[in-house]
Amino acid sequence: MKLQQSAIWVQLGLVAIVSTLVLPQAFAQDAGTRVAVVNSEKVFNESNLAKAMQTKLQNEFTKRQNDLRDNAQKIKSAAEKLDRDAAVMSEAERVRRQRELADQDRELQRKQREFTEDLNQRTFEERAKIAEKANSVLKQIAEQRKIDVIIQEAAYVSPKADVTDDVIKALNSLK
Repeated sequence: MKLQQSAIWVQLGLVAIVSTLVLPQAFAQDAGTRVAVVNSEKVFNESNLAKAMQTKLQNEFTKRQNDLRDNAQKIKSAAEKLDRDAAVMSEAERVRRQRELADQDRELQRKQREFTEDLNQRTFEERAKIAEKANSVLKQIAEQRKIDVIIQEAAYVSPKADVTDDVIKALNSLK
């Protein structure tokens, strides 16, 4: 019985070895398959659409960001004043002001979270618009160059397989 099990394991091992040798060759037989690679982060950072998106978001969120920074500074100043004046205050007054500061700080943190969520949501929306246009451009490039597969991000890319700059150039020419 053990001899039969050993024979089965040897056969399975041989099948695995043969598979690792034969399968890559089977896939490589279709040497006509053309593959290209695009670096999507570079597209999102360097295209004119991406730069316009960054400017748009900055214009949209700068006022809120400045208000949050101003509020944080006011709370910090009030806390410093409380620290300086605590020795001459009554216990009740000191506790009341500490609670007010804690409430203001919690409110500021809530507003900061909302700000971050809103900024992330708007960034996601704007990036989705760019991705839609980039995918359209990628499809055009694939059809023009008869590319079968375009991969996003790769560990290594030969410069001749990288179409990132072409995508950026095509996006920059869009109106």
